[in-house]
Amino acid sequence: MQSQLMLGVILSFLLGVAVRTLYQVPLLGVMWLLVVGLGLGVWWRRKSKAFSAPVVLLLSLSFVFFAVGILRTEVASWQFDASPLETQLGEKVTLEGLVVSEPTYSERSAQIYLQTNSDKILITTERLNLIRYGDEVIVSGKIEQPTTFTTDLGRTFDYPNYLRVRGVEYRISFAQIEIKSAGNGNFVMANLLKLKKTFIDSIQEIIPEPEVGLGSGLLLGVKSALGDDIEKDFRDTGIIHIVVLSGYNVMLVVAFIMYCLAFFLPLRARIIFGILAIGAFAGIVGFSATVVRASVMAVLVLIAQVLGRRYDVLRALLLAGVVMVFINPYLLLYDIGFQLSFMATLGLILLIPTFESFLLVGKGVLGWREFLLSTVATQIAVLPLLMYHIGQVSLISIVVNMLVLPVVPLAMLLTFMTGIIGFVSTTLASLVGYLATLSLKYILLIAHLFAQVPYATITVPEFSALGMIIMYILMSVGWYWWQVRKTQVDELLEWTVEDEVTEIKPSDETGAELLRNSAPPKDNNLPIFFR
Repeated sequence: MQSQLMLGVILSFLLGVAVRTLYQVPLLGVMWLLVVGLGLGVWWRRKSKAFSAPVVLLLSLSFVFFAVGILRTEVASWQFDASPLETQLGEKVTLEGLVVSEPTYSERSAQIYLQTNSDKILITTERLNLIRYGDEVIVSGKIEQPTTFTTDLGRTFDYPNYLRVRGVEYRISFAQIEIKSAGNGNFVMANLLKLKKTFIDSIQEIIPEPEVGLGSGLLLGVKSALGDDIEKDFRDTGIIHIVVLSGYNVMLVVAFIMYCLAFFLPLRARIIFGILAIGAFAGIVGFSATVVRASVMAVLVLIAQVLGRRYDVLRALLLAGVVMVFINPYLLLYDIGFQLSFMATLGLILLIPTFESFLLVGKGVLGWREFLLSTVATQIAVLPLLMYHIGQVSLISIVVNMLVLPVVPLAMLLTFMTGIIGFVSTTLASLVGYLATLSLKYILLIAHLFAQVPYATITVPEFSALGMIIMYILMSVGWYWWQVRKTQVDELLEWTVEDEVTEIKPSDETGAELLRNSAPPKDNNLPIFFR
């Protein structure tokens, strides 16, 4: 019953968040939800022994947490209340503020998030402007509100709500920027980003382009270093996830950190340093939804080790998701990265055991079966989301992932060692860098070759969000049916089959001997062939 209560509370909270995100909910309605929920709770308290008590408790918690989800989203919307910039839309303004995140670069421009006294604004400027986190700047340009637009694949991209997730309501394009002062940001974050830049400079001295761009993407999620052509190859072949810091990359880094610490630290100290390292890594690569989700789950693994508790990966995923949505309710409906990351991980948790039970036995050569199962599970889990949001599906992604994923940990390790050794000796780093370059070149080659395959990707006609929901409902029903069927088969397999013994007369000497040597039945209530 505890599992049902937990699932009911989580779904009710998320439903409340979704409803308030899409619609205005009167405060009076929220109050009635709380009154009904608390009233049911009082009834359950008095009639806790009744047959219907568990159902009443579930309803009580569902009403309460549905209201909590609405209220949390309402509070989050207050940050977008009336702004002094609203009356200046379409006009040229001059603003002063602080750069609150690391700039992101494309081939021609740079984007920064500027925090003023009243608003957080997206600024687009020339790539040549050397702006850093923590700079206090003066920005001049025309203030605008973002608008939706149609992608190359015919999908409508909800740009306003994409920026709303990041706390942004206004933007300035082609801005003129003057740096007023530097070093005004958080001291820890500033030094982490400085370390990141020093590390990237170290590997850029050893590994050539475009391999160094891929290495930076694998380790630190610097997708802009790839270039448009390579990024397109990665998207067409379904491996773009390896350079946008999926949970796979984060878990590899966490595993490597814990492995290194195991040589000279006891368990408790190792876990403390591990949690700090996870937080530092998340800060270096940027607190994207995927990184935060993987980091929270990794921290829960370490905490479970300290407490000596069993780690339930499904509960950890649900807890990480709820915590993230509570902190930022707009993630639930408007952050594609959060949705893809959550569903991919859920697919791994639910589908891999199902596949392993009837498809494959054993690990196979170089663990290829694990890579196959993981790839198939994640592709199935995210397919409706990809079809709805992106409109493009790669038909060769499973094959390409099978060829690329085994090399990714090696490429990450060699790139990391190249950067670290480069701090000490460029000559020694060149030796490791050569091997890193070969592994990165292999990934680029596979992506390029398979991207040229005719019909490597197909475009899906646009459909509504309801269609996506129906697809997931049908998939859930199919998974549940299979689980029930598997349970029934497992119960049958626990039975043993015995030969039926024919009745033998005691007068028969041979029969009497057989009766003396035969064991008595274990359970006379069952037919002998089911014992």
